[in-house]
Amino acid sequence: MDITVLVIEGCPNTASTEQNLRAALTRTGRNAAVVLRTVATDAEAAHLGFAGSPTILIDGHDPFPGVASGGLSCRLFNTPDGPKGAPSVDQLVEALRR
Repeated sequence: MDITVLVIEGCPNTASTEQNLRAALTRTGRNAAVVLRTVATDAEAAHLGFAGSPTILIDGHDPFPGVASGGLSCRLFNTPDGPKGAPSVDQLVEALRR
């Protein structure tokens, strides 16, 4: 399983996203590296299918396609606790199991 997190420089949600991903991986018993990749230009964002920071790609696919903000901007996820800058651990567990 390949997991890449696309972020913009200085994204305030990078750490929480990475922490939630690691917790979800532990909960599912999966062993996968989480690669962080900084997106620096609009052209690069378009080429990568960047939907705002952070964009989580599991085997090249965004498991949260309905919440894209696009461009070099932050992204919000609809979580059980309201809009957040990172999906919840439970949401990531579900995405990893798909």
